[in-house]
Amino acid sequence: MADKIDINEKSRRLHKNNHGKLAITSKVPLKTRLDLSLAYTPGVGAVSVDIGKDKKLAREYTMKGNSVAVISDGSAILGLGNLGPEAALPVMEGKAILFKEFAGIDAFPICLATQDTEKIIETVKNIAPVFGGINLEDISAPRCFEIERRLQQELDIPVMHDDQHGTAVVVLAGLINAISLKELAKEKARIVMSGAGAAGTAIAMILLKYGFRDLVICDSKGAIFEGREIMGESLNDEKIELAKITNPRGLKGSLEECLRGEEGDEGADIFIGVSTGGLLASEMVCSMAPKPIIFALANPVPEIMPDVARAAGAFIVATGRSDFPNQINNVLAFPGIFRGALDHNIVQFTDEMFIRAAEGLAAHVKDLSPEKVLPDVFDREVVKVVADAII
Repeated sequence: MADKIDINEKSRRLHKNNHGKLAITSKVPLKTRLDLSLAYTPGVGAVSVDIGKDKKLAREYTMKGNSVAVISDGSAILGLGNLGPEAALPVMEGKAILFKEFAGIDAFPICLATQDTEKIIETVKNIAPVFGGINLEDISAPRCFEIERRLQQELDIPVMHDDQHGTAVVVLAGLINAISLKELAKEKARIVMSGAGAAGTAIAMILLKYGFRDLVICDSKGAIFEGREIMGESLNDEKIELAKITNPRGLKGSLEECLRGEEGDEGADIFIGVSTGGLLASEMVCSMAPKPIIFALANPVPEIMPDVARAAGAFIVATGRSDFPNQINNVLAFPGIFRGALDHNIVQFTDEMFIRAAEGLAAHVKDLSPEKVLPDVFDREVVKVVADAII
C-alpha cells in the first residue's frame, strides 16, 4: 500500500509541476521574415490552394499524415468508472505521449463534454479533417460499439476503439504463446472469460476468428447462453449476438460452475478476466484443468494475484500490471497498428489485420517461457513488427 501511495503522490506532482504531459512545438524555424513568409502568409496560401483542388494533399502538406485524435467522453476511465471528460484528460494525455514515444505519431487528447452517442459521432466527424486516424478510448459499453461502427462507416480514415481491439490483439498474442508452451491445440482449448463489456466482446470475436472454438463468457449474472433473455435475464444486443456464437456446450450457471465444467470433464484450460478485482478464488483455479492458463486483467487489482494463482497450480499467469511478468499492455499494439495505417493510407482496420498483428507479436518473443509470453513493452522493434504485420 505504501508503494501505491508513493506512486500516486509522485504522479500528482509530475502532472502539477509540468501542467500536464504534452506541449506543442514547431517543426520549422521562425527566426526571419522569410521563415514567416514560408510558414504563414503569403506562402501558405499556395498550399491551401493546392489542397483545395485535391484534399488528399493534406496528408502530404500538413500534420494530417502523422496525427491521431485520442477521443474520450470520460464514461469508462481505466477501472475507475464514469468520472467525466476533465478526469479523462490526464489519461488521454498519457495515451498521446505513448503514441509519440513509441511510434513517432502526433496524437491529441480530445475529451468531449457529452455522452450522447449521436453528438459524439457528429463531433468526431466534424473534426476528422485534421487527423489521419481516430483512437477511441474509455467510452462505456454498449455505446462504444455503435460509436465505433458508425464512424468506421462514415469516415475515410481508420477508426479503432483501443479498449476493444488493442486489448484483443495483445490477449491473442499472449494466448498463442501460452497454448504453445502448454502444447494445447486452439481447437481443443476450453476458455472461460469473465466480462462481456467492450474488451470482453472484442477478445471473444478475435479468439473465435483465430480458431478457438470452446469459449464461454460470463457476466455478473453468470454464463451467457442462447435463450437466457427468454428466462427473464436482460441481455443487450451485443450479448445476444455473443450468445449465438459462444458457449457451444450450453453451459449455465456461475463463473465458478463454468470453470469447473460438467461432471466428468477436467474443467477450463484458460481463464480470461476483464471484469472485477479479486473475483477468482484459488479454489476456482484448482477446479480447472491441470496447468491452467490465467489471464487476470482487471486493473489495478487483478481477478487473482499471480502468487495466489501459481500456488493454486496455474502454469502461466498474465495481468495488466507492469510489476508482474506477462503484462497485457495495449502499448504493444496500438502504436504499431496506427503507424502501419498512417504509413500505408489504410482506410479501415479489419479483423485479419488485428490477427496478423497478434501473430507478429507472438512470433517476436524469442526466449519464450511461462514468465515471458509477450515482448517487453520497451522493445523498440515491436512497433515495426506490428506495423509490418497489418499491411
